[in-house]
Amino acid sequence: MKSERNKTIDFSLKEGEKYLSKCVLAKDYKGEINKTVLGDYLEAIKKIKDKSVDLLIVDPPYNLYKDFGGKTFKKLNEDKYEEYTEKWINAVKPKLKDTASIYLCLDWKSSLSLGQVLNDNFILRNRITWEREKGRGAKKNWKNSMEDIFFATMSDEYTFNLDAVMQKKKVLAPYRENGEPKDWQETSDGKFRLTCPSNIWCDIAVPYWSMPENTAHPTQKPEKLIAKLILASSNKNDTVLDIFSGSGTTGVVAKKLGRNYIDIEQNPQYCAWAEFRLEKCEKDKSIQGYSDGVFWERNSLYKNLKIK
Repeated sequence: MKSERNKTIDFSLKEGEKYLSKCVLAKDYKGEINKTVLGDYLEAIKKIKDKSVDLLIVDPPYNLYKDFGGKTFKKLNEDKYEEYTEKWINAVKPKLKDTASIYLCLDWKSSLSLGQVLNDNFILRNRITWEREKGRGAKKNWKNSMEDIFFATMSDEYTFNLDAVMQKKKVLAPYRENGEPKDWQETSDGKFRLTCPSNIWCDIAVPYWSMPENTAHPTQKPEKLIAKLILASSNKNDTVLDIFSGSGTTGVVAKKLGRNYIDIEQNPQYCAWAEFRLEKCEKDKSIQGYSDGVFWERNSLYKNLKIK
């Protein structure tokens, strides 16, 4: 029995039949938007209309041994993992608009080689590193507390909504000009500044057991992280595609932020959890760490302040 405070989504397939029935099988899929597609991503991608996707978010199995609910990904040698990456890139690239953006999540070791693969196929623009505050230590190495996200585009014409991804930080040494606050505002809870986001993200909380977004998926990405990508690189009613969607975070965040989505996942358990989350977000569109149009520092106590 879970405690009342444990919000982790972890029901069985039998318990989740209602949600699994909302998914569409890859063999029956006809390219519709706002669907969770169950099955092989290569089969499903063929059904998507060419040049119809505005934003691609890809969180593939990292090149590590990992059990995804009974489906195991086994570590490949470097060349084979690059071939694996080229395979999904070749399949999905025709589906992207000329103005589309691409975000590829990966671990530090894979980034050494996959950066070149991505650059060979798209215009590589940046490498985001985000801090994972969870994880075990290591006896003979530094604790790995970071992951990478490569940002690329199809062309030099692409969406980047800077104002949508500003971060609100507490000012410790505020500067004044002519006696007036410079680039900060004073509130009853302290002094704050809106800052442009960098490619180092230390404000992300990995989902844990007391968070409503948490599922039993072993590598779930935080909604806050995906929200940054979607807000920066898409507009309302744009279509966001995720071909390794896991427990549905991309689709859930896209729906909360007024975008269309196509989520593709081969594990029926994860698809059922995704549909459960999609149903929940019809009533609750909140995203932990994001409110009033800005992103707050991790574990911030100032979530409800209004920005002038």
